Amino acid sequence: MTPPTILGIVGNPRPESRTHNLCRTLVRALSAALPGGAETDEVDLAVLGPRALDPADADAIAAVERVLAADVLVLASPTYKATYSGLLKGFLDRLGTGALGGAPAVPIMLGGAPDHRLAIDVHFTPLLLELGASAPVRGLFVLESETEDFAARAQAWVAEHHGALFGPITSCAASPSPALSGAAGSTVS
Repeated sequence: MTPPTILGIVGNPRPESRTHNLCRTLVRALSAALPGGAETDEVDLAVLGPRALDPADADAIAAVERVLAADVLVLASPTYKATYSGLLKGFLDRLGTGALGGAPAVPIMLGGAPDHRLAIDVHFTPLLLELGASAPVRGLFVLESETEDFAARAQAWVAEHHGALFGPITSCAASPSPALSGAAGSTVS
């Protein structure tokens, strides 16, 4: 049985950003929750830069193919003007309506103030639904002041939402790994 693929897509224009770290942390927590783990991969849009918008760029085309092949998507963005980054939006515009074929997607945003918490529900999730992703759970909004403790929060969040995230994937319909079933931390919605 082939393990599922969990793909992180990082929409921060700065490479190796805090947003990137949040994405990697959540992808790892998701993979650890599956018996046997998962294949993990990432698309860092900062590496593509303006090439993310070039319809003929081979690396951007390959990135789109990886997105379309993934079983679970984690899409991360900093909060810019109360929404996701233009770089992420420009890249996602390469995908057709419904192209994600029901793949579970988890949006995660990093922000400086709690005022922008609704950006996940008002802007990000509707975009993912338009692209055909399923949004089985609410996305995550993380304040800049919460980044240092995010690993524990991610583990607790994955343990809480495991069934909703992995239930639709027939090859992953198993309970969380013992390492996460008793994860401590605050509940996040």
